[in-house]
Amino acid sequence: AQAALGAAGLHFDELNKLRVLEPEAAQQTAQLREECRAFLDKIVEFQKIVGSLIELVDQLAKAAESEKMKAIGARNLLKSIAKQREAQEQQLQALIAEKKMQLERYRIEYETLCKIEADQNEFIDQFIFQK
Repeated sequence: AQAALGAAGLHFDELNKLRVLEPEAAQQTAQLREECRAFLDKIVEFQKIVGSLIELVDQLAKAAESEKMKAIGARNLLKSIAKQREAQEQQLQALIAEKKMQLERYRIEYETLCKIEADQNEFIDQFIFQK
């Protein structure tokens, strides 16, 4: 009877239920179904892990970008301070040059006044001796 049913494409399984598939093919199909479910579960877990990794990388990228902006700001501030110091140094150099010129004018004026004083003292001495 089983041979006649087998020729017609019908088979009995381990529970003696009538099946269209051969028991071995049905078992392989069930095994494949379980392997596919396990594979899908692993894929879902992998997607969760990758999702959390992407979130972590995004957070790190944002943090790195923030630190980069802070560093750029600090560098620009440093350049600005350096330029301010250069400008201040130039102003001080100009002030020093101006004060040196003023000192030279005062020195010349002093020498001139000393010469005038000496001439006047000499004139006074001559005037006193003449009397």
